[in-house]
Amino acid sequence: MRLITGLLVALMMSSPALAEPTLYFTAIPDEDETSLEKRFSKVADYLESKLDVPVRFVPVKSYAASVTTFRNNQVQLAWFGGLSGVRAREAVPGSQAIAQGAEDQKFRSYFIAHKSTGIEPSEGKLPKAVTGKTLSFGSRGSTSGRLMPEYYIRERFNQAPDEVFSRVGFSGNHTRTARLVETGTYEVGVLNYTVWEKMVDNGEIDTDEAQVIWKSPTYPDYQWTIRGDVNERFGDGFKQRVQKALLNMDDPELLETFPRSAFVPASNDDYKTIRRVGRETGLLD
Repeated sequence: MRLITGLLVALMMSSPALAEPTLYFTAIPDEDETSLEKRFSKVADYLESKLDVPVRFVPVKSYAASVTTFRNNQVQLAWFGGLSGVRAREAVPGSQAIAQGAEDQKFRSYFIAHKSTGIEPSEGKLPKAVTGKTLSFGSRGSTSGRLMPEYYIRERFNQAPDEVFSRVGFSGNHTRTARLVETGTYEVGVLNYTVWEKMVDNGEIDTDEAQVIWKSPTYPDYQWTIRGDVNERFGDGFKQRVQKALLNMDDPELLETFPRSAFVPASNDDYKTIRRVGRETGLLD
């Protein structure tokens, strides 16, 4: 009897169903893989120390994949862009935006151009001189690298991007967009303003080859979104504990990897503009 009891206890202890649950999270692949791994491995360590549960970062290859892993409950938390966050929350009812960077309340896209275009920076409207040039967006699902820039292009010219530009491509992420314009592979590009400024500050882009020609109006963007069923998996109050941990993140070195000065509370209502623009441009079903 003792042997049987011992075997049953050992079996129960080794059962995955009874193992300590792990919090899995992901992030949109908006920068090169090395930058993402550096940033989010540190985030995993930080959250694990605050939440007292194992925390693992799950890298994905595309914006669409980040939404899919969230929908399928392969991850319970995600660092989304504005549009991907809206898509994820619509796919998983009850999910909530819980934190955003202080800078994400008033985010921007930068239009950049290669020196060969001769396009001068404009503080007014998007320069008409971009007409007929080649254009690189970032990812197809990017808020700052596709959704909002397309909205502003349509607003300025009353035409779709492929009617304004001679060729339109998708680089896949913001750093790659900057590189493509710097080398002249594309004449014009649009990207996340924080990525551009970070590259400039770090000496990673030659501003004699490419420069900012227009800064968009502001809009809400990146945020942390959590599934609505996390308390069932991790216990009562877990969602609030995750939010508190994110809002209390104050390590300057960790925040700089985003780069953000701090995280502040966020809600689903903050992204009504993104939902509206997504529907108007046909990028949100």
